[in-house]
Amino acid sequence: MDVNVAPPLGMLAELTHRCPLHCPYCSNPVELVGRRDELTTDQWLDVLDQGRDIGVLQVHLSGGEPLARRDLPALVTRASDLGCYVNLVTSGLGLTAERMDDLVDRGLAHVQLSVQGPDAVRADRIAGTRAHSHKLTAAALVKDRDLPLTVNVVLHKANHDVGALIALAERMGADRLELANTQYYGWALRNREALMPTPEQLAEAEPVVRAASERLRGTMEIVYVVADYYEPYPKPCMYGWGSRQLTVAPNGDVLPCPAASVIETLRIENVLSRPLREIWYDSESFNAYRGEEWMSEPCRTCDRRAVDFGGCRCQAFQLLGDASATDPVCSRSPDRQVVDLLLEPPSQTPEFVMRGPAVVR
Repeated sequence: MDVNVAPPLGMLAELTHRCPLHCPYCSNPVELVGRRDELTTDQWLDVLDQGRDIGVLQVHLSGGEPLARRDLPALVTRASDLGCYVNLVTSGLGLTAERMDDLVDRGLAHVQLSVQGPDAVRADRIAGTRAHSHKLTAAALVKDRDLPLTVNVVLHKANHDVGALIALAERMGADRLELANTQYYGWALRNREALMPTPEQLAEAEPVVRAASERLRGTMEIVYVVADYYEPYPKPCMYGWGSRQLTVAPNGDVLPCPAASVIETLRIENVLSRPLREIWYDSESFNAYRGEEWMSEPCRTCDRRAVDFGGCRCQAFQLLGDASATDPVCSRSPDRQVVDLLLEPPSQTPEFVMRGPAVVR
């Protein structure tokens, strides 16, 4: 065990890949985990126990749609009884007053609700189903019970109307609004050309976000995650590989970040075959890009190496085929031209390829 590695703060528990939405920006793997391959209730309870044992304080119950799991109440109870802050990451579909009351009674502390657009027409088109009205109802259920509400919007060309989205979040009573430009992993990578915002959209968005952040200070926090293809430096992905968070996929695979399964050269461990403690501290996958020893130039001697940690390993692999390379988003990367080529406007914008439902086997 590396004594210099701090314990994890948070665990993203992806309970299922089943989901009622068909979002074209979905970052889950192209090949989804089917129902028969999901961890059982007892196995998930054991994962929660192991997570708390190694230091996890925040449990984010996600998917897919976590409400598709009938054992969600039991998992909320266990995580809460262990002393963890329990967050439900949901589309809101399937959330009723009765289910909300039950989850709150069991210790649910926070809800993160996805929104696909500022109005029903755009939102339902992006979701691939009539979902927007259900989300408004879900937000009201959360606020009626005095729970903190985060509204999360994945931004892209078809919904990059941040002023209207901020106004919607205000009407929903959001305590926190995440406006996150699309990350091109999984299914989203297939739709990259259709999803990428224009430079004009990004230029218009930033002053609107700044003004709203100031106006709503103390009322609603706004987090704006920039479109990193357009930025001179990459974001500090996960605050360093295997540093603060871990993800457990529906089948028990344990990942240093939610998208790490795209790195085909990475040997992924599974909690059914190795204890979570050993995976966090000793596994090849979690130690592959920790610290700075793995870095090559220009990262190794860069004055930003402790700021952005070399950027995104998943992005480096998807764009360059080498997860140890400098994130090509970085202006100091010798491969920056790969990203510049992606920014050239297409002759025509392709239509979305909608994500199909998870195979239920």
